[in-house]
Amino acid sequence: MGFLFLPMIRSVPKFVSFATLLVFVLSCTSTFIATEAYDPLDPNGNITIKWDILSWTTDGYVASVTLFNFQKYRHIQAPGWSLGWTWAKKEVIWNMVGGQATEQGDCSRFKTTLPHCCKKTPTIVDLLPGTPYNQQYTNCCKGGVLSSWVQDPEKAVGSFQISVGQAGTTNKTVRLPKNFTLNTPGPGYTCARAKVVKPTKFISPDKRRVTQAMMTWNVTCTYSQILAQKTPTCCVSLSSFYNDTIVPCPKCSCGCQRNATHPGSCVEPDSPYLASVVSASNKNSYTPLVRCTKHMCPIRVHWHVKVNYKQYWRVKVTVTNFNYRMNYSDWNMVVQHPNFDNLTQSFSYNYKSITPYATINDTGMLWGIKFYNDILMQAGPLGNVQSELLFRKDEATFTFDKGWAFPRRVYFNGDNCVMPPPDAYPWLPNSGFRQYVSLLTLIMTCLSTIAVMYAYA
Repeated sequence: MGFLFLPMIRSVPKFVSFATLLVFVLSCTSTFIATEAYDPLDPNGNITIKWDILSWTTDGYVASVTLFNFQKYRHIQAPGWSLGWTWAKKEVIWNMVGGQATEQGDCSRFKTTLPHCCKKTPTIVDLLPGTPYNQQYTNCCKGGVLSSWVQDPEKAVGSFQISVGQAGTTNKTVRLPKNFTLNTPGPGYTCARAKVVKPTKFISPDKRRVTQAMMTWNVTCTYSQILAQKTPTCCVSLSSFYNDTIVPCPKCSCGCQRNATHPGSCVEPDSPYLASVVSASNKNSYTPLVRCTKHMCPIRVHWHVKVNYKQYWRVKVTVTNFNYRMNYSDWNMVVQHPNFDNLTQSFSYNYKSITPYATINDTGMLWGIKFYNDILMQAGPLGNVQSELLFRKDEATFTFDKGWAFPRRVYFNGDNCVMPPPDAYPWLPNSGFRQYVSLLTLIMTCLSTIAVMYAYA
């Protein structure tokens, strides 16, 4: 009887090994998916929405809604943010200042005064610059554009005032909205539930009086590059003065050319129909129309190790736009390299250290100078910005060997760029000493050969 169970007993270790391997693979996969939304260079970055009830009305309240972009280097560019939520009851928006709902909805149950919006799920957008003063509110009317916190903290805030009706009129009867959404203009942000916090305190302009909100709740929205787009949006190429090899962006970094099945996926720069294709493209589409390349990325960052001095070394950084549909205004770039702790000068970019790891200063944020190169134009002759960086050498760490001079990580407008594989980096050629020995050996061999030929002639 024991012989009948012997095959089963022998198969148990194999089954256990297979099960262990399966669990390990699944755990690695789930970990990868979960951590992609975590940004190691800005772990606490988020957009916080603060809802302050300023006063109660006969059937609701008046509130100030403020968006704070606490992300160090991820900004919101035109056409700007749009904020949505679902009302808990049958609330309506009577009036708004500094913002507007995109749709009014069905207000047929109101006979006299019509509300600004009656939708159960309203969507709010910012007003445009140039809005009349009587319709403006503090930090409004920027077209939904929010700067990153490092570039300009004052412009990283937007707000509007809202008058809500058919709602609670006390702290106990008011109900918090739910299912908040934030588009910028596409997806990418996930918002948590509204959470009641301590009422906000307001200081008067003369700083002699402090008032506070009747009630305050916060909503935190975090960004995920996976939710924003299925493919990367930028790539990195490398070159150096000590090697003739130019390492291009990896092939198909942001997609592959599919002209046979998708003839409109890219445009050749020398095509006679280029102007008509670009002008006929949907202006409201946020899908990039890129120049046909092997990497198919809208943005390419090129890092060139240019010059080696005795105490310094110089790098040229060029950002090229291959997207025919978009100008990148107030663009920014984040580069991680150990020598940023000794950056001496940035010639045509603004620079600030963001130190994501507290005392370790190896990450720098670069962005354009206002009215000079803060706008990266669409693909074409003017579609690039460039600058040079001067680093001071640290004798303990500096080397050109094994790709040390190239960045570890590059972000453009908050999105992680595709890097070439490390084994493709430009390598140092053979040392001068080895070349000298090789040449000397060759000369001695030639002389010996001539001497032998002369002796036996």
